[in-house]
Formats: sequence, structure tokens, C-alpha cells
Amino acid sequence: MALTPEAIQTLAVIAFCFGLLVFSRYPADAILVAGVALLTLLNIITPAEALIGMSNEGMATVAVLFVVARGLAQTGVVGWVSNSLLGRPKNIATAQFRLMLPVAALSTMLNNTPVVAMMVPAVTDWAKRNNLSVSQLMMPLSYAAIVGGTCTLVGSSTNLVINGMLTTHSGDSGLSMFDLAWVGIPCVIVVVAFTIGFSRWLLPHRGEKDQQVFGDAREYIVEMEVEADSPLVGKSIEEAGLRQLPGMFLVEIDRDGRLMTAVSPNEMLLAGDHLIFAGDVRSVVDLKNIHGLKVAEKQVFKLNSGAHARCLVEVVISRNFPQLGKSIKDMRFRNIYSAAIIAVARDGERIKTKIGDIYLKPGDTLLLETHDQFVGQQRYSKNFLLVSEIENSRPVRHEQRNLAAAIMLAMVITVALGILSMFKAALLAAGLMIITRCVKVQDARESVNWQVILVIAASIGLGGALEKTGAATVIAEGLIGIAAHSPTATLVALFVLTAGFSAVISNLAAAVLIFPIAIAASQQLGVDLLPFAVTLMIAASTCFATPIGYQTNLMVYGPGNYHFSDFMKIGLPLTIMVGITTVLVVPVIWPF
Repeated sequence: MALTPEAIQTLAVIAFCFGLLVFSRYPADAILVAGVALLTLLNIITPAEALIGMSNEGMATVAVLFVVARGLAQTGVVGWVSNSLLGRPKNIATAQFRLMLPVAALSTMLNNTPVVAMMVPAVTDWAKRNNLSVSQLMMPLSYAAIVGGTCTLVGSSTNLVINGMLTTHSGDSGLSMFDLAWVGIPCVIVVVAFTIGFSRWLLPHRGEKDQQVFGDAREYIVEMEVEADSPLVGKSIEEAGLRQLPGMFLVEIDRDGRLMTAVSPNEMLLAGDHLIFAGDVRSVVDLKNIHGLKVAEKQVFKLNSGAHARCLVEVVISRNFPQLGKSIKDMRFRNIYSAAIIAVARDGERIKTKIGDIYLKPGDTLLLETHDQFVGQQRYSKNFLLVSEIENSRPVRHEQRNLAAAIMLAMVITVALGILSMFKAALLAAGLMIITRCVKVQDARESVNWQVILVIAASIGLGGALEKTGAATVIAEGLIGIAAHSPTATLVALFVLTAGFSAVISNLAAAVLIFPIAIAASQQLGVDLLPFAVTLMIAASTCFATPIGYQTNLMVYGPGNYHFSDFMKIGLPLTIMVGITTVLVVPVIWPF
């Protein structure tokens, strides 16, 4: 079967897109959407086929899971996971080990998409608290979830679909729940060992995208109080994680009027302690989100707006400010602006004087806790030179943490037991997060990463063009035909082919597309189909070389601040290692 002109054009467009993804700085969503648009203009696919990815259930599931993840972050579940489960590693290798093994274990029985959705914000928070490079952790997170799904029949939807096709074809019962563990567990060991051993050279060392924005931020002195019922009471400074805040350090403790300077990390915290911190504005947000601490400034508690409707805002005093020459305690700032001053910076330096005793000057920067309409009301006020809200500074709803965790757990259980599909369970969980106010409607809208969604949708459109034009089938038959007289060589060709297609189209689509080729190959060779089917499952579920090859790769693409080529550097050799492991193990467990 020869390639048609339409198939050749499709391959050319896809090759061009991949070239831009690897060698240019253009965003992945723009490149792939442009590729789909070009195929549509060439009349290779119809507008309906170009847009079919927008109605894909997998794409919609990822979008809805962003809302669930935001609810987990805003209720403190993410912080609890990062502090309680991941611990405080001493180096990046230990951190990767602590992260990858539990994630791989969870993914053996749970769909890897919600596992990664829950862990992405937790790992971001964990990296920040322990001063780790987030780009050294996000890709290992995705890889652990992917390879963990190869250990059981329910670990990946691809395993279930191929097993169903195998059962239909052969008429027997197919694979049992844990049969795949014979090859899955060795693959997990290979992936974890290779990632930890070589990531320092193959993974980039980058922080979050917004870290540099706050690198030279103004420093503030902030006073926090340990609440009476705080879970921090009785813990040391080290155990409470108060020495792990990047950009923030504990200056002293005020305990019943007695100042304790040069605070030891072993100092035990007591209820009512006033902790004086110095740090940048980003770290102030992290500080306010710690369960059991509250801003010690008494004016904060006199604000009319509810705690959950507040945010942090920075303002710069202008020469027209009417209260110049007065101390803060005498100017009735809270009454006039419905805002409480919690810190002041002058000429980029922190002011150590008590807030109430500070006399404001033009150019002073105030850090305010205020209502969420403050920015809109004061943006053009002549009293301030600049008014800006601090991103993600709204209070964490710690009191709803257990509820949000229960919603997440219920979602996972209903999927694991087959009660609901992943999409329906995620949709129900997102709805409950909004109804129970674990996340606001506006925050739910803003939580969706549209770059990821467009990349998934466009990838599905490109994959549809490969199938429609017959390009995929021609390539598959040609590659399998090269090794037609050797079962082992055919197994190798099958793995290479499936992994290659999974890098371009969805792993499930690649597996379904190539399964008939595997049947034909087994019949021509006169051997059992089962080793080919198992290889197909593993190859389709271990696409590490591109971010578009698997949806969990896409989910970590943005948070890890990765480039397309980053996946190829470590993912390509890792895919080869898994391929070698699969080809060596499968014929031993399932002979030809």
C-alpha cells in the first residue's frame, strides 16, 4: 500500500510542526493549532474533524481536573500532602525517590491523571519550601505515574481496551488484574533508577515561571501570631517548617513581651507567640497560608469583609496622600480605605519600626490586607502611585480541607470501582468543589490551563489526519514487514512503532491503530498473539519522549517550566531503556 498525496502532505505538516516544537521558541499550542489549521485549509480534514479534539472526553477530563486541583490547593490539602507525605529531602535525588515510588504505587490501582492532578500543586509547594528546582521534579512525577499504570490491568485505560480486543479476538479470558506486574515492576525499577541517576544532566534546572518576578522584590517585616488551637503548638521551628520558606527568615520571637533573637531551630512554639519574619512579598503569601498562623496586626481583625473575601495588595504612597506627616496609628487608615497595613517598605528596604509608629513618606510601599474590590476602587486614586493585587494571596480555607480531601477520595474510589467514568467522576468532583465553596466560580474559571487544553485538542486533530489519510497504516505495515521472519525482531519493531505513534497521537489511539497489525504479524509468524498484545500495552503507555504523547506530560509541561526538547533529552533514552526491558522480559513470561 503506497502513500497517497494527502498522506504525504499530512506527514510533511506534522514533521514541520515537530521541527518547530523542537528547534523554535514558539509555544506548543500555537504550533499545533497552526498545523491543524493548515491541514484544514488543504482540505485534508474537514472543519468537523479539525475540531473533534475539542469534544474529546480525555481533553475535557483534564480541563475539569484543573478545577479539582485548584480546590485542593485553596483548602490546604496540597500543603498537607507536601508537608506530611513528602517530607524534607536533603538533596534532589532523595526528593525524586520520595516522590516517584509513592506516585508509581498509587498509579497501579488509580487512573494516573487524577494522581498527577493532585500532586502537581503539592510538588510545586514542596519544591518551594525545600528550595528545590521544580523542573527536576515535575517530569519524574509524570513518568512515575505513567510507568506505575503498566503494573495492573486497571492502571491505564489502554490496558483495558487492548485486553478487551484481545479477549474478543482469541475468545479466552485475557489477562488477569496483576499479570502485567511481571513486566510492569521491572519497568518501574528502570524508570526510577534511570531518572534519579541521570536527571542532573538530562533535566533542566529551572524554578517556577514567576520566581524571577519576585527575585528582587521589596522586603517586609511581618508579625504573625500562633493561634491557640494551632497544630504548630508544641512543635519546634524546624518541625513546623518555618525555616523552609524561601525568601523569608524568622528574625525573632516575642513571647509575653520577652524578645528571643537568634532563634534556635529547636525552639518549641507556644500558643500566643508572636513571630517576626523578614522577607519578600511572595513569601508573605506563603506565610499567611500556613495553618495555625494569623497576622498579628490587630487592625486586620476589624475589617468588615469576611476572611475569605480578602487579599493582599501593594500600594505606593504618592505626594498627594492626605495623611502624610501622621503616624499610621493616628491616620485611621482602616476606617478610610477598609484596609489594614500589615507591613511597610521604604526605598526597597524593610522598616523595623512597629507599624503604628511609622510616619509615611511619598514613595513608601504598603502591604495591605483588604477586600477584593479594593484594587478596582483605588486603581486611579491620586493618593497612590501604584495599586496591585498580589497573585494567589487569598486565604487558604483550612476548615474545608477534610471536605475537599473527601471529595477527591470519593472521585478516585468511584473510578477505581468502575462506578463512574473518569470524566463523570471529575465532573461531579468539580461541581461539589464549587457547591461546597472549596473553590469560587471565578477561581474555577481561571484554574484551567488553556495552553494544555489546546495542545491536547490539536494533537487529536493531527492524529485523526494520520488515520484518515492512511499514513499510519502504511508506516505500520512497512515497519512490521521488515522483521516479519523473526518474532523477537517483530516485537522490537512493534514497540518502536507504537512508542513512535504515541509521541504524535494519543497512546490509546496508537494502540488501537496498531493492534490489527500485531494480529497479522502473529498469524504470519504462526506464534501466540499474547506477547505482542502485552508489548503493545507497555509501548503505548510509556511515551516519555514528547509532552504531547501522554496527558500527564502535558499537565506538568507548564508547572515545570519545560521546553519541548527537554522531554526528548531524557525521555528518548528512557523509552529505549523501557523498550529493552520489555523485549527481554515479555518472551520469558509469555513465550511465543
